[in-house]
Amino acid sequence: MRQLIRWRRISAGLLATVLVLALSGCGVLREFRGANSFPLPGAKGGGAGSYTVQVQMPDVQTLKVNSRVRVNDVNVGGVTKIERQGWHALVSVRLDRGVDLPENATATLGQTSLLGSVHIELAPPKDIPAKGKLKEGSLVPLSSAGAYPNTEQTLTALSLVLNGGGLDQVQHITTALGTAFTGREQDLRSLIKQLDHFVGYLDDQKNDIIAAADSLNNLAGQLADQKPVFDKALKTLPQALTVLKDERENLADALGELSQFGALLTDSVDKIKTNLTKELKDLGPVLQSLADAGPALTRSLDFFTTFPFPRPTLSKWLRGDSANLTAVIDLTLSRIDNSLLTGTFLEGILSQLELQQGRTIGQIPSPYTARNPLTVPYHFNQGP
Repeated sequence: MRQLIRWRRISAGLLATVLVLALSGCGVLREFRGANSFPLPGAKGGGAGSYTVQVQMPDVQTLKVNSRVRVNDVNVGGVTKIERQGWHALVSVRLDRGVDLPENATATLGQTSLLGSVHIELAPPKDIPAKGKLKEGSLVPLSSAGAYPNTEQTLTALSLVLNGGGLDQVQHITTALGTAFTGREQDLRSLIKQLDHFVGYLDDQKNDIIAAADSLNNLAGQLADQKPVFDKALKTLPQALTVLKDERENLADALGELSQFGALLTDSVDKIKTNLTKELKDLGPVLQSLADAGPALTRSLDFFTTFPFPRPTLSKWLRGDSANLTAVIDLTLSRIDNSLLTGTFLEGILSQLELQQGRTIGQIPSPYTARNPLTVPYHFNQGP
């Protein structure tokens, strides 16, 4: 009998040793924190294809390992690990394979009921577009995490409202309002209508109000950018005022002299006003003639600046490697006389020779001015 009891004790010890070694090999003893450290069989997030995601939470409250992870109030996984990371918590959750959420999903710590269990609620973002996809190793940052009010916070807020929030003063306020408005119902209705019109006018002008606010904001920004200039101006302004104060007498004298100059100028203008008006009237036709001659004047300037090859006709004269030239050369004696001897003491000599040869100079009587054509003897051989 004693032998049997001894063998049973030995068998129990060996079995315990085996269990300890097995659990140590699985890493359970290393992180064993009670029965809740063991994974629950059949729980969400433990099937094939499940993946792990980490969530940074500002507060975990009473969240435990194996707490539920929900999407749209449906259990899709569970909490596998909770650890401290700086001043916040890092929660590892295991999700089912079919959970499809964007990479920028949000995580909220919630409670199923007033005295229910705590869980993590995952959801797509509301204020920004969804992007990417939540996958193995993804991290939901602290900026995308939050928490719903818990039972303690709700009861605290309710206690504040009931005890110190002024709820007991509502009856006094209601009584005072009733006393104030008794007999003034028509005035109150009129005031409400006027307020309705006023609010309507404000609503119609909201775009202008917003634009004015934006303009005022831009002006304030520009003034802020010019702050160094304003500071320098404020520092320089006292010195400028001091200079003006010191030069006050000189400035007053200068203004007096300027006044006298103005009086003299006015008197001078009054005296020459008639002649000045007449001269301006006479100058009008001259300026009009100059304006009328504008195109011809500009073309003549173009000719003189490019003489002897006028620029407007240069493209017609020179084409490629050859040039076109047309010339009419008048070598008659009268033309030579008019071109080279006019105004000299030899004027008329060559024209006289041409007349002696029986040629006229274009018309009868001859325009030759060296002698009077009315008194010069007529030669019968000078032509008809």
